[in-house]
Amino acid sequence: MDFTPSEASADLAALARRLLADKATHDPHGTGGFDTVAWTALGQAGVLDAALPSSLGGGGFGLLEQCAVLTEVGRAVAAVPYLPSITMAASALAEFGTPELVDRWVLPVLRGERVLAVALSGFTASDGRVSGTQTAVPFAAFAHGFLVATADEVFLVDAAASGVSVRPQQTVDHADAGLLSLSEVPGVSLGDIGEWLRLRGTVGVCAQQLGVVERALELTAAYAAERKQFDHVIGGFQAVRQRLADAYLDVEAVRLTTQQAAWQLTAAVPAAEAVATAKFWAAEAGHRVAHTAVHVHGGVGIDVDHVVHRYFTAAKRLEFQLGPATHQLLALGDLLAREP
Repeated sequence: MDFTPSEASADLAALARRLLADKATHDPHGTGGFDTVAWTALGQAGVLDAALPSSLGGGGFGLLEQCAVLTEVGRAVAAVPYLPSITMAASALAEFGTPELVDRWVLPVLRGERVLAVALSGFTASDGRVSGTQTAVPFAAFAHGFLVATADEVFLVDAAASGVSVRPQQTVDHADAGLLSLSEVPGVSLGDIGEWLRLRGTVGVCAQQLGVVERALELTAAYAAERKQFDHVIGGFQAVRQRLADAYLDVEAVRLTTQQAAWQLTAAVPAAEAVATAKFWAAEAGHRVAHTAVHVHGGVGIDVDHVVHRYFTAAKRLEFQLGPATHQLLALGDLLAREP
């Protein structure tokens, strides 16, 4: 494959970076949140619908372009639900939903007016009614609707329906999350698309992690170039140079494996191995780069008011979202064992 970003990806990334730099806000002492200003700005600028089918009024692009936006969301550690609402839910509804579902649920999301969240495990269904519980559902507290997965179906449920309970939870990086509980809630079936959603969501997590570690490394390299000890900048010390060089290789590994996985999904070729490989690197490399950023920054790296702390905690959350490194190795082993 060609790893050069398309013109559309580059343009979308540049627009998203400008908007998030101008609009995104951060509360390091908060207990979770949703940046409505940044989300609305992305909708008004056409970022939210650009990477969706032209039949929805979108730009006709797809997952590769969505990953470009998600990388910028990670770079800004922005509290916007692009991953669950656009890459997963809106894309699924555009692909598998009826025109009525698209009109009711997708179009308001594209305008930045509504939020959709996704829960991929912990639910059962009987006669179209869904029950179950999942913890730490991203952006659950602000969601207007949920895509929830059972063993063989995915259902769309209205957050305002009777039997829906959402209890806000606090994550390590103060991102929004919630404990979602459903009790005999009527749902609209989208079919057996749980694996489709999981693969896209996992690649999206990797793309967001790429932005986090890429920006964390930039901040750390800049700090190492100006911080002095013993009358020498610490970036000149061999141990620091080695840590930064290793971090650079880790960032590039996340970049290349994520692009490979996204391309394979876009090309409709078997992608499960590529996705597991990308998530392994996003988790393992994310862990190493996050710790390098803190260690090189020294004492300020663990100050919750310092910018680098946001990147450390975001990297740690994304490391475990949709499966840590060990889980991916086990998944890869299972996939390879099935090959003839």
